[in-house]
Amino acid sequence: MSKRRKAISQVSSQAARRNGKFPSGTVLLVSLAAVVLLAIWLTRSRSPAAVEVQRTEPTNSPTALVENSSAPKTTPGFQALVGRWLRPDGGYVLEIKSVDSAGVMEAAYFNPNPIHVSKAATLRDGGVTKVYIELRDVNYPGSTYTLAYDPASDVLQGIYYQALERQNFEVAFQRMK
Repeated sequence: MSKRRKAISQVSSQAARRNGKFPSGTVLLVSLAAVVLLAIWLTRSRSPAAVEVQRTEPTNSPTALVENSSAPKTTPGFQALVGRWLRPDGGYVLEIKSVDSAGVMEAAYFNPNPIHVSKAATLRDGGVTKVYIELRDVNYPGSTYTLAYDPASDVLQGIYYQALERQNFEVAFQRMK
């Protein structure tokens, strides 16, 4: 580029800045950042769908899924899941406090101390009621339970994925009386 063109380019850039105009590259970058931030905000602010789970920060009870006391009432179709469930092979307890119409559960898990439940949901798949629990705590970095409810025997049975060992185990929970 000639010295004269370079000088004209520098003068026009300085004039544009003084007049409050930005170079087109900056405008493009700011616009792109705004679109990305808007997309992030929209994905985090939408309501949970039937199989999605509401995420909250831990409260006084580290295993609480729902933050406030205005937890949704249990839907009659999922009423049978509410209660305390014991896994007899290790003394683990799953407590299902409530289930709303979208399948979002308020649940707690104990081994024997509370373990943080990061996700808890249920859904109907055909005629089967399925339960999904995800644990996120020390020594539980995403361990999950994928269970099916058997109303005839009043048992939750399925697979426990132990995230630390990356292994699946067949498990069953019996209702505590």
